[in-house]
Amino acid sequence: MGLFLLKRTLTLLGTLVGASIIVFLVLEILPGNAAQMLMGPDAAPEAVAALATKLGLDLPAWTRYWHWIGGLLTGNLGDSYAYSSPVLDLILERLALTMPLALLAMFFTTVIALLVGVTAAARHNKLGDVGLMSMAQVGIAIPNFWFAILLILVFSVKLQWFSAGGFEGWGEGFFAGIKSLLLPALSLAVVQAAILARITRSAVLEVMREDFVRTARAKGVSQRMVLWTHVLRNAMIPVITVMGMQFSELLAGTIVVENVFYLPGLGRLIFQAISNRDLIVVRNCVMLLAAMVVIVNFVVDVLYAVIDPRIKASDI
Repeated sequence: MGLFLLKRTLTLLGTLVGASIIVFLVLEILPGNAAQMLMGPDAAPEAVAALATKLGLDLPAWTRYWHWIGGLLTGNLGDSYAYSSPVLDLILERLALTMPLALLAMFFTTVIALLVGVTAAARHNKLGDVGLMSMAQVGIAIPNFWFAILLILVFSVKLQWFSAGGFEGWGEGFFAGIKSLLLPALSLAVVQAAILARITRSAVLEVMREDFVRTARAKGVSQRMVLWTHVLRNAMIPVITVMGMQFSELLAGTIVVENVFYLPGLGRLIFQAISNRDLIVVRNCVMLLAAMVVIVNFVVDVLYAVIDPRIKASDI
């Protein structure tokens, strides 16, 4: 287990280094000039050049890369060009909304997918199975932003149960904040839950054909107990793999959903930073999302070994 964790940790660090290089280079080759954007199209060239020097944009690319990496390691991410405030403070402020939103969406995704997938597998080739998988197929085809607008029309405009947008803030209380995130989380979760439900059904059906399942049934274990204890645990390897990828997609999906619901989260910050060509904010936010993806994959690999002790360091 120690060798397994060492190998995965080294892979984690190497992937983070590679991601940082790619993020930096991609933003470097984008057209446009941040100083020119801030000063306006009619600004004097001398003023633009002075601002570029102040922001460090005149330094060689490799120098700016090492300055950026040093800042990441020390927590000094610099100041935003557009907001004139520390980037770290901006990110932490927006993460207080985006992270609960992604976690709530992942919770809805997991609960819906496991219930639908296991129930469909238990009724294989019956009406319940066909009906649930048909609904899952429809869920896969629904775009997040369209479903978000539909939720607003039904629950905000028609029924007036929820606000159509905005965020109450955690200062108004935990439940007030969660209520503001329910519709955005559901709009994020519906597509991912539909995909995960199909994966769960397939994995459960495969495990149900194993000999130990027939043995458990022969001993008189109830169908529900067999499904939710014996079968589901052994079917979780492919399910957890997809869940890890989906959490990354949920983080990326917040960019669209937060703009639909006008939520002041990390996704909206990235959108505004791109519009303002605030590259220092974009670079750090994208690197944060990339790091989250890598860390989630690392956690998934560790969960493999926890769920299935047969997995050795040489297997992954």
